[in-house]
Amino acid sequence: MKKSVKVLLIALALVVVLVLATGTFTVRENEYACTVRFSKIIETTDTPGLHLKVPFLDSVKYFPKATMLYDIPPSEVLTSDKQNMTADCYILWRIEDPLKFYQTLGSMAVAEQRLNALTYNALKTVMGTLAQADIINMDDGSERNQIYEGIATNVDKLSDSYGIAVDDVKIKRFDLPESNENAVYSRMISERNQMAEKFTADGNYDAAIIRNDVDKQVNIIISNAKAEAAKLEAEGEAAYMRMLAEAYDTAEKKEFYEFTIALDALGQSLTGGEKTIILDADSALAKILAGAN
Repeated sequence: MKKSVKVLLIALALVVVLVLATGTFTVRENEYACTVRFSKIIETTDTPGLHLKVPFLDSVKYFPKATMLYDIPPSEVLTSDKQNMTADCYILWRIEDPLKFYQTLGSMAVAEQRLNALTYNALKTVMGTLAQADIINMDDGSERNQIYEGIATNVDKLSDSYGIAVDDVKIKRFDLPESNENAVYSRMISERNQMAEKFTADGNYDAAIIRNDVDKQVNIIISNAKAEAAKLEAEGEAAYMRMLAEAYDTAEKKEFYEFTIALDALGQSLTGGEKTIILDADSALAKILAGAN
């Protein structure tokens, strides 16, 4: 009897352990837990800790709560000017409604496939409205954020029906097919050369304006200086003549002044090798020279 009781107790203990093992589940802080019974979700929770379920009947599906990065394989798109480009992008997404997510997609792999298709369609639609020159240029990269925002908005609206929220879509790079690379590089080189020629022409134009202005200022300064010099010279001559008039204000002084002027003129005429002069016999110099003999 005692042996049978012991066996019964052991069996009951095993049943209890089995029930506890299959009737409880743990939810982590960064995940959703969906209780599934007969392929249908009967309960969804994101509360961390230990939870109960019906043993053997219920199973649990776990889905991440964190934002996930999905690197989409590169794909070709066509621009509005009919140029092929290869776009390499990634998407940041998260599960917002686990019940809807499980009912419509069921797994992470299917979700990534659906996001791949949605993102490619949105990317193809947006790129189809842009010319290749609008994408490949020397403009500030921040101006292309509007392209990314438009794609992210479109994908987010479409993925809402799957219980998914799209936080961002970023294009890592655009590649050109080899057949288009040379043409694009040649166009970019031509544009840079045109910009350089424009800068050179603008610089030469500004330099010519500066030189003309400097020449004008120099001419004005020289002209003003010459006018000032002529004025000072005229004032000096007037002062000189006034001083002479004041110094020789009598007939005797005037006669003496004229005599000294004549002597100066005679002296200057005798400085060369020629010593012959012709004077009027009535002139004062002639009389002096004749008297000197």
